[in-house]
Amino acid sequence: MKDTMRYIDHGQGGPASAMRILEGSVPQPRAGDVLIEVAYAGVNRPDVLQRAGLYPPPPGASPVLGLEVAGTIVAAAPDVRERRVGDAVCALAPGGGYAEYCVVPASSCLPVPEGLSLAEAAALPENYFTVWSNVFERGRLQAGEIFLAHGGAGGIGYTAIQLAKAFGATVLTTVT
Repeated sequence: MKDTMRYIDHGQGGPASAMRILEGSVPQPRAGDVLIEVAYAGVNRPDVLQRAGLYPPPPGASPVLGLEVAGTIVAAAPDVRERRVGDAVCALAPGGGYAEYCVVPASSCLPVPEGLSLAEAAALPENYFTVWSNVFERGRLQAGEIFLAHGGAGGIGYTAIQLAKAFGATVLTTVT
């Protein structure tokens, strides 16, 4: 594996034209982390807001944009058991996805679903993981229930509508 990688730097924010490709060190996984060789990264509203200087990364997160990626695990911390080097995964990243390599908690990775390409899988984490976690795991939405999706025209709202309908809920939504 290489010691250096290319990544997209957004500088101090501003328009997309202010972004540039730089070279830096490949990040190293810490306890609980895996290192993904990024094949594709999604572009989401938080990325756009962060680039504009309106959405700072969380403390300790990579300043490099990119919250969702798909690729292949190339290294893992010794304590990681649920994922292996060579696994094709999609992941919700704390940042750093607009790079050739990205460190992600192993718990934020899912195998690429059968029948999906890496490009398609890169679009899953931000919207689908968020909706699945909140609506189905935490909210325990069941078939036949009424589901209200606020902001139905956005990525998460649209995803919530589609998944709730697919699982048999009656869906209502708000849009602006």
